[in-house]
Amino acid sequence: MAVTIIGTVIAHPETRAELEDLLAAQVAPTRAEPGCINYDFHVDAGDPCVFVFYENWKSQEDLETHMQMPHLRPLLSEIGRLLAAPIEIRHLRMLSNRA
Repeated sequence: MAVTIIGTVIAHPETRAELEDLLAAQVAPTRAEPGCINYDFHVDAGDPCVFVFYENWKSQEDLETHMQMPHLRPLLSEIGRLLAAPIEIRHLRMLSNRA
């Protein structure tokens, strides 16, 4: 069963640009992972410090494998310094048919 999550990441104003670069660097390697259906990176239209990922994975196992990928290490090693709040992950269950 597919897994959908929305991840929200909030930067300190002074680390926003650095965090954006680290987050943007995750897009291409994540999209190349076998279980990734889509991985879309957004910024809040009203607050440039709020970044949002919309992700669909083929399975929970694929998402868990993603979280262990080496390309995430540079980001995860700096989380405490870069974030103004803990990462929020919202798990969704799709009710409609996939487009």
